[in-house]
Amino acid sequence: MIYLDNAATTMQKPDCVVCAVTKALCSMGNAGRGAHDASLHASRTVFDTRMKLAEFFNAENPKQIVFTANSTESLNIAIKGVLNPGDHVITTELEHNSVLRPLYEMEEKGIELTIIKSDRQGNIRYEDFEDSMRSNTKAIICTHGSNLTGNMIDIEKVGKITKKHSILLIVDASQTAGVFPIDVQRMHIDILCFTGHKSLMGPQGTGGMYIREGLHVRPLLCGGSGIKSYSKKHPEEMPTALEAGTLNGHGIAGLGAAIEYIQKIGIENIRKHESGLMWHFYDQVKEIPGVTVYGDFTGKERCPIVSLNLMDYYSSEVSDALAVQYDIFTRPGAHCAPLMHKALGTQEQGAVRFSFSYFNTEEEIDQVILALKELASDNE
Repeated sequence: MIYLDNAATTMQKPDCVVCAVTKALCSMGNAGRGAHDASLHASRTVFDTRMKLAEFFNAENPKQIVFTANSTESLNIAIKGVLNPGDHVITTELEHNSVLRPLYEMEEKGIELTIIKSDRQGNIRYEDFEDSMRSNTKAIICTHGSNLTGNMIDIEKVGKITKKHSILLIVDASQTAGVFPIDVQRMHIDILCFTGHKSLMGPQGTGGMYIREGLHVRPLLCGGSGIKSYSKKHPEEMPTALEAGTLNGHGIAGLGAAIEYIQKIGIENIRKHESGLMWHFYDQVKEIPGVTVYGDFTGKERCPIVSLNLMDYYSSEVSDALAVQYDIFTRPGAHCAPLMHKALGTQEQGAVRFSFSYFNTEEEIDQVILALKELASDNE
């Protein structure tokens, strides 16, 4: 089996992640809910991972790291927690539905929404952010990297725009955290939303968000916190303010091990390996008759993703053929990115997405290239 659906989730995890989760399952109590050894072990593990993530993203304070189940939950907390009726928000056509749907919901409640259009290669114009500013603009909310084309947005450049206009920058780093270095202070990011199960190599059900110190975000949930149990209101202290209920301590243990692994290997080495596989694949498949590749490949910095179609076949047909005939796993369809598909003209056909990880090899990629050549030849 050759697994190339890493933009959805990294199936192949480092051994240390598996060991950490297994150990936690056998030894961990409930963090912050007791003074016995099992509870204290959970609390220490959660705090240790919070510290690692704060260092990883250069947060001012570990308390500014909040754990969630995934980036979708993080984005919902961010979008619904800072926006109010009458606020204006700017986003882009590159966005995943985890950004778009909460924004559409908030639009029904009275926010104003501007969506920056992209060209046929999936690129935006940064001038459009400036041109879209209004007196009531509250935030720019955008992805760091498209989960469909692999195109990236220069977050530092956008951060300078938001700082200039004294508005918020909320970033979806689902496809980039763990592959590209993210410095929230240097990039002027007010809220960073990330998931643990993609390039951070952690378990599913883990994720989180960084929230700039001093920025208040209304909680999406309230309930058990382990502290101030006699208060009618949920605690306002970070990170408890946004962490209602029992945390996924077992998953957080695995995420902490994954961060250690990434730092040991080196994020630059991981990116170099994944990028090398992606470019090797792209350079070969773009020459196959009948193959159309989407996205901008003129620049070197992009997510390790290649999306394509074969002739006029539905993407699901091609993906199924790869799985059934060659044991190659990819992702067809709309990828929860409807506006990007509309911009590319692939609403009906969808696209077959190949997304690479540190655990893929060049030999595997050669087999995938050969499989695509055979499919193209068989269907001439």
